[in-house]
Amino acid sequence: MSISHALLGLLEAGPRHGYDLKRSYDERFGHDKPLHYGQVYATMSRLLKNGLVEVDGVESGEGPERKRYAITEAGVTDVAQWLRTPEKPEPYLQSVLYTKVVLALLSGRDAAALLDTQRAEHLRLMRELTRRKSGGDLADQLVCDHALFHLEADLRWLELTAARLDRLAARLGERAA
Repeated sequence: MSISHALLGLLEAGPRHGYDLKRSYDERFGHDKPLHYGQVYATMSRLLKNGLVEVDGVESGEGPERKRYAITEAGVTDVAQWLRTPEKPEPYLQSVLYTKVVLALLSGRDAAALLDTQRAEHLRLMRELTRRKSGGDLADQLVCDHALFHLEADLRWLELTAARLDRLAARLGERAA
């Protein structure tokens, strides 16, 4: 996800301080990976430099000055364009699993055990997400559904691969010869 576009989108609701942006981002998008303050301020600095935000005000108080940022027309245009642009589908997100299976087979290790261990981890995470989904708000439910559907697809691949291990091992043996 583009953090800069998410922060710009949050600014469309009105000017905010970096602290407020971080809190809003974390509430909506950062359940599993909250932003660091440094990341927010570095991103805001880049957006300011690129003319996508401007400083709407500065407040003095105890500690450093607090800048309030506002999105510019260029920033609004940039967010609108980003929202219209489809994301590139990434069909190989779990290619690491394939690599592990092939390397296990090539090295004579137990690829079936690797698949069983991975299946157990997927199922554990699916149970955790299902619990989280049942107690979450609509946004959390949608995030959990997205993750669950991806995990289900991975599980189907794990099952299919387990059923084809003998054929894959034979094929890899043919290539090595």
